[in-house]
This record gives sequence, C-alpha cells and structure tokens, in this order.
Amino acid sequence: MSKTPKFEEQEPLTEEELVQFRKVLEERRARLLDEAEEHAETVKEAGALRMSDEVDLASAEYEQAFEHRLRDREKGLLRKLEKALKRIDDGEYGECESCGNFIGAKRLSARPEATLCIECKEEQERVESKFKKEREDADQFPFK
Repeated sequence: MSKTPKFEEQEPLTEEELVQFRKVLEERRARLLDEAEEHAETVKEAGALRMSDEVDLASAEYEQAFEHRLRDREKGLLRKLEKALKRIDDGEYGECESCGNFIGAKRLSARPEATLCIECKEEQERVESKFKKEREDADQFPFK
C-alpha cells in the first residue's frame, strides 16, 4: 500500500532504520524487565524487615505506594514497547494509527513507541485538554 507523506520530513522508514528501532525497543524492554525483577527482590527483602514504630511503617507504606505508581507506569510503557515491536513484525511500524501518514524518524527517535504522527498527537492532546478543562469547570460547585 503506497502512502503519500503529508510533510517532507515524514518518509517511510528504511530497513536499516527499522532494524535500529527494533534494537532500541528491545533494549528498553529488557531494561524495564530487569528493573522490575530488581524491584521484586527489593520488595521481598523489605517485606521481611520489621517496622519498629508507626513512623517507620507510615514511611514504608508511602514509599511502597509511590513505587507501585511507578511500576504501573512502567507496565504501561512495557505494553507500548511490545505493541511497537509487533507493529514492526506486521509491517505497520512508522505509520500513524489515526491518519495513516508516516511518522517522522525524528519523532520515533524521541519516542520509538509512538503510534501517532506529531499532528495527530497534538490534536489528541488538544481534545484531552478541552475535556480536562470541562471536568475542572464541572467540579466547581456553584453554591457555597
């Protein structure tokens, strides 16, 4: 399927670029998995420690909640990395999921897991911003 890029810098990726992006994606995935394994060991060790007082316990719980939020974000990134690798396998990597145009190599260098071209991503962010503003306005109770 031949696509005509909308913008000059957005051309189809070469085979060499695809190989390079696959390498970057695989390295990021491996690093995330290694960090997750290290974290699991740390949690196991921390669970074995007894907290001497309520302050220690509260501090440990706060750190655990913070780490949990980080792990959730990393799980999301891992899913995106897996999806990008699958898109390479399927021959769809570097194509915008929204408009079908090519995603520029510069954008993919910054975010190799990107699935939207910069124009579609900016539009998505504008829409999200609009809904966020509407939610904030709706949260304000008109009466005191």
